[in-house]
Amino acid sequence: MISYRELVDLALASHDPTWRAHKVQYASLLLTHDDQQHAIAEQRAARFAASAGVARLATRIEPLNRFWPAEEYHQKYHLRNDRTLAAEFQAMFGGDERAFRESTAAARVNGYVAGDGTIAQLGREIDFLGLTTAGRKRLVDRVSTSRGGNSCSVG
Repeated sequence: MISYRELVDLALASHDPTWRAHKVQYASLLLTHDDQQHAIAEQRAARFAASAGVARLATRIEPLNRFWPAEEYHQKYHLRNDRTLAAEFQAMFGGDERAFRESTAAARVNGYVAGDGTIAQLGREIDFLGLTTAGRKRLVDRVSTSRGGNSCSVG
């Protein structure tokens, strides 16, 4: 578990919080549950803005009043665009979009396909992703190719 402060720092470091979205639906947000979280988010955002040399970040800080999941085509976007791996999860969940959206394994694979994570990390967790031998090979190939040809056993 991590603190809310650490989560805010991770969120701010994982994207360009100075970039202004061209549509509201693509805006970057830090959501808060209470006044304490709001104060932490404001303080961390101000610190991040100062280090970035800007007066204020484009990432907005708002209370979480209501939440809507993104449209299905946005869910696990990178994974959906790899036909082989997408078929693996289609077979796992039989078209159940909610199960797909909430799957930790699908989230992890989506991250790897997007270029996040290392081949060493994948090697440690590939057995827990529920992939077939063909799916495992495809994912290892994707990660190895994007990481300069490192190798990983798919055992």
